[in-house]
Amino acid sequence: MASNGSATVGHPITCKAAIVWGPSEPFVIQEVQVDPPCRMEVRLKVLYTSICHTDLSAWKGENELQRAYPRILGHEAAGVVESVGEGVEDLKAGDHVVPIFTGECGNCPCCQSDKTNLCQEFRVNPFKSTMVGDGKTRFSAVGPGASGGDRVPVYHFLNTSTFSEYTVLDSACVVKINPEAPLERMCLLSCCISTGVGAAWNTANVKKGSTVAVFGLGAVGLAVAEGSRLRGASKIIGVDINSEKFIKGEEMGITDFINPKECGRPVNEVIKEMTNGGVDYSFECAGNLDVLREAFISTHDGWGLTVVLGIHPTPRMLPLHPMELFHGRRITGCIFGDFKGKSQLPEIVEKCMKGEIKINFDGFITHELPFEEINQAFKLLEEGKSLRCLLYL
Repeated sequence: MASNGSATVGHPITCKAAIVWGPSEPFVIQEVQVDPPCRMEVRLKVLYTSICHTDLSAWKGENELQRAYPRILGHEAAGVVESVGEGVEDLKAGDHVVPIFTGECGNCPCCQSDKTNLCQEFRVNPFKSTMVGDGKTRFSAVGPGASGGDRVPVYHFLNTSTFSEYTVLDSACVVKINPEAPLERMCLLSCCISTGVGAAWNTANVKKGSTVAVFGLGAVGLAVAEGSRLRGASKIIGVDINSEKFIKGEEMGITDFINPKECGRPVNEVIKEMTNGGVDYSFECAGNLDVLREAFISTHDGWGLTVVLGIHPTPRMLPLHPMELFHGRRITGCIFGDFKGKSQLPEIVEKCMKGEIKINFDGFITHELPFEEINQAFKLLEEGKSLRCLLYL
């Protein structure tokens, strides 16, 4: 075991975590035991974490196959390495890092390919709730009403589990960044900004002067707009049923707004009139198949591209007829903005610090609360009042 001289290295750590014991049950802030990292694992001290709609969906237990309780959710964070397990050579105690939910081992055929960012072993897996190495958890806690201090395993979430003062991750899911970078802002690179900006830059490769439509103006949708703005898109149309999001959208580059409840006809017809036949790129960020249909039809025939970012729990299939693809429109999915986390995010951080990339990190953080108020933070997100609520531990 690598050591930083700390008394905690190689020993379990008792700290506070927000544990959810069942679907939609309030988070319980309680003591949790966090075991030392095993081979090729890292134990991280979490300093900041924020809440994503994916956490909200998991908390509600919307997909029965993903349910595993008790569980520590959270996947967007930043912190400092406390200790590393055997075999970890690219990280050491004291490193400033951000966790990533889809890892990069660097050695498998997928990691060696420039055609995908999905690692064979450490890619995002919403059904996974234990560590890769031994299929066990690194968390345990005393269950509600347990007598004699009996401890039960607490399950992991999306390779990260950041709603805890300390967490254990596979080293493939930990990205070392410049220690001068502000961790309270860099935590958004764990999901929101990397996913949205990367979808515009890497997946769609938005061109200067092109037209874009973003369906769903949550944090990821606004990050798509931000990425499109930085690429010089001439028109960025925001589509959302919550008109209050339009004001925030202007900060991120949205030039035109459509509220489907107010336009009186299909959104795709409105967009085609606005763009002389359809947008060059559309991004579906709502997780709604009817919205996906509108996003697809809103693109220009011959070359339009639709990028799917929304999480779709429904068992329904794609609302497309195969022959519609013969009109030249294309559709593709996107995970983590098609970034290879460990090898590419550090460069993004450096460019942001040098001013070469001017991402509006502050614009995404609408609330900041102490970790103990996590239930209030979830309420803000569920009510549509928050983009990203930053929790400080």
